[in-house]
Amino acid sequence: MHVQAVLFDGFDPLDVLGPVEILYAGGLATGGGVTVELVSAEGPRRVPGGLEAVGLTATAKLDPACADVILLPGAAGASEQTGPDDDSIPARLGRAARTELPALLGEALARPDVTVAGVCGGSLLLALAGLIKGRPATGHHDALDAMAGLGVRTVRARVVDDGDLVTAGGVTSGLDLGLHLLERAHGPRIAHAVEELFAYERRGVVWRETGAEPVPV
Repeated sequence: MHVQAVLFDGFDPLDVLGPVEILYAGGLATGGGVTVELVSAEGPRRVPGGLEAVGLTATAKLDPACADVILLPGAAGASEQTGPDDDSIPARLGRAARTELPALLGEALARPDVTVAGVCGGSLLLALAGLIKGRPATGHHDALDAMAGLGVRTVRARVVDDGDLVTAGGVTSGLDLGLHLLERAHGPRIAHAVEELFAYERRGVVWRETGAEPVPV
């Protein structure tokens, strides 16, 4: 399983590094069965994070033809936007939505062999790009109403698995997402070994659109 983790200006470092560390450890636990690289829509470059002190280097261009999983983070910054060009999360996501990134993500979602995984505000970015309308997904709790307004069938769960689209809630749920992707690809024993390594237990049920419809209570 080859994972391309996407960087864009203002990305949230924990959205990236949480699941990337989980998946990297999965690569060790599988003897190389998981590989991870950092990419951007523009190609190799130093990408500034949403936290001033943290930036990361993309070593390649996002290429859906080369990935099994594309990991999309959200942004870091102020939650309230005061102007179109400020450093708030909405402004940073809006700027990312005006780059080549949405077209590349659309190409990925059109490929049946690629899974797009959104963490936190990454799900909102997919919704802003019009790529997940009508699909079940989750994201940061503050973004769910906006996602619903963009036609997404929002679910209040830490991880929502809709096949080639897997989304996670707020930043720490990226750890749950990484473990779920490991379990999907390599089974529960690998995921459990990494869970033990990180001394972290996943929380809640991974929501899927299967099984009986619950009766309202």
